[in-house]
Amino acid sequence: MMRLPVLTRDKADTLLLVVAALLVIAPHFAHLPLWTSATVCVTLCWRALLTLRGRRLPPVWLLLPIALLAMAGVWHSYRTLLGRDPGVAMLALLLAFKLLEMHARRDLFVVLFLSFFLLLTNFFYSQTMLTALGMAVTLVVLLTAQLTFQYTGAVPPLTRRLRLAGKVALLATPLAALLFIGFPRIQGPLWGLPGDARSARTGISDTMAPGSMTNLALSEEVAFRVRFLDPAPPQNRLYWRGVVLSNYDGRTWTRIGGTPYRRNADGLTMGLGGRPIRHEITMEASERRYLFTLELTRPDLPVSGQRVATSDELETFTLRPLQERIRYRATAHSDYTLQADLDPALTGKWLQLPVGFNPLTRAMGARLRALAQERRGGTPEIVDAVLRLLREQHFEYTLAPALLGRDSVDEFLFRTRQGFCEHFAGSFVFLMRAAGVPARVVTGYQGGEFNPVDGYVTVRQSDAHAWAEVWIAGQGWRRVDPTAAVAPERINASLARALPAQAPFGLTGLLALQNDKDSWLSRLRFRLHAMNNAWNQWVLDYNPERQQNFLAELWDKIGTWRTPAAAFLLAALVWGGRRWRQARAADPVQAAYARLCRQLAGAGIVPAPGEGPHSLALRVRALPLPEERKAAYAEFLELYSALRYRALDDDERNRSAARLASLLR
Repeated sequence: MMRLPVLTRDKADTLLLVVAALLVIAPHFAHLPLWTSATVCVTLCWRALLTLRGRRLPPVWLLLPIALLAMAGVWHSYRTLLGRDPGVAMLALLLAFKLLEMHARRDLFVVLFLSFFLLLTNFFYSQTMLTALGMAVTLVVLLTAQLTFQYTGAVPPLTRRLRLAGKVALLATPLAALLFIGFPRIQGPLWGLPGDARSARTGISDTMAPGSMTNLALSEEVAFRVRFLDPAPPQNRLYWRGVVLSNYDGRTWTRIGGTPYRRNADGLTMGLGGRPIRHEITMEASERRYLFTLELTRPDLPVSGQRVATSDELETFTLRPLQERIRYRATAHSDYTLQADLDPALTGKWLQLPVGFNPLTRAMGARLRALAQERRGGTPEIVDAVLRLLREQHFEYTLAPALLGRDSVDEFLFRTRQGFCEHFAGSFVFLMRAAGVPARVVTGYQGGEFNPVDGYVTVRQSDAHAWAEVWIAGQGWRRVDPTAAVAPERINASLARALPAQAPFGLTGLLALQNDKDSWLSRLRFRLHAMNNAWNQWVLDYNPERQQNFLAELWDKIGTWRTPAAAFLLAALVWGGRRWRQARAADPVQAAYARLCRQLAGAGIVPAPGEGPHSLALRVRALPLPEERKAAYAEFLELYSALRYRALDDDERNRSAARLASLLR
């Protein structure tokens, strides 16, 4: 078996520092440019080889051009040296280069403190619980390296230093928790920089074109989580309303009015009925303004720290892009009417179609309108006829539809018949308008995954959906989902059930475990999601409002005389416990000897410093005590000498110690 060479202390300490620096920089490899990660790895390996071989560090005239060249590379990659990403890249490179330029003790601590600072920058990119655990491990390694450099003599083994660093971190944890709970919170994202916080994110946008929803369906990113305060509605009633698209240019659906504007929604006439459904939504930062609510929610939505407005088409949005996670409560109603008294003369903007596009669909709409007029069936008959067409004409719901040309609606309805929700919703609205029915596209999310562990419903980007609204005189806007006519399992279950499933890594058994909600894999996944959700709710979302509410509630509970009494009792218990542990930890032999000394002091003998048992026994013999008492003291000192200075086995030692105690009674 090959044995590793024994390293000198300097080499071992330096290699520990290199490992700590690697742990700090490694999480950044996922977002650093490839050349930066490669440069860091080569530099760390170079430093490790120099240490193992006992070679001198490279001179400054060699390091300086390399460092300047690396900084130029950072500028070339980001076109700036300011901001989050170029700043982190420069710190990672500087930390690696600094390891090659350590000539004094203070350089060690420069590397350590630079590592601590760079460690914090990981939270710019990820704030998950797993990231926090990884950073805690790295922190212990860094503390171990720092403690190692403090020893001037013999250095304890690495495992003991790691345990000591872990204890140091644990001792600091209560103070960190106290500061986290009580230190005034800063409004806004703590781990974000203004310039980088506005980077693009995926999510529902204010436009829809063929393929836009398909791209979202491939993302498992969480859009928001919902906690129902009342019994949750069934899956097929979970329509999360977001953006309403009414303009169509032949290719793309857009909003009326472009950028959301502030409006008083009092003009919206609504009739709400049925069972109220109270729910709380925790929405992830989206860099967009739209809020999603369960249909149908009143427009006066209160959101702490945000100014909320509602558009004419019942879209709810904030005045500023959402750069942080927010939480709001809403009440939805299962039965509703929306703008039932709207003047038909004002519905013209929902009948407009681009000139020169989709002649076949226009003709079909005209036929449907004529047929409905002939039968006096009205709008409901037209809607039913189109939905029946979608069900009976072998349309296919797929994530990979055929590419469409200029007359995309004609090609979809009469040739390809393959599409995703945006194809069905867009074509349906076009056909309704061609038939003279006011209609518009609504985008948002449909469904969500219920987690039985914490009771939350998780809505992901893959739940993005588009449906239609048609206006019926006397009834107002009614929701019509043409996708449900083709793929009802998409609405009743989930997107995964509606599409052909692909086995992960080609393992069909793994696919069965994944789809079975009662399997161990699903239970494990639910627990992990619940833990991550709890982390988000109680740690990352501990905003100023929650802090004030928590501290106020805490003060209501502890702001009485019972609090100082409980603190005094706790302190007394801690003090008593420590004294009890000290008493138990005391050497029983030495404790018996101390008791002998106290008895001899009463007889006029005080052992001198350094006086041994035999010398003391000679003085005891001269005392005017009964013979049996002097014999007991002599035997005590003989046994004491044996216990202190002879090699005894455990049984003999225990018997002698018990005898010691009996001789002093």
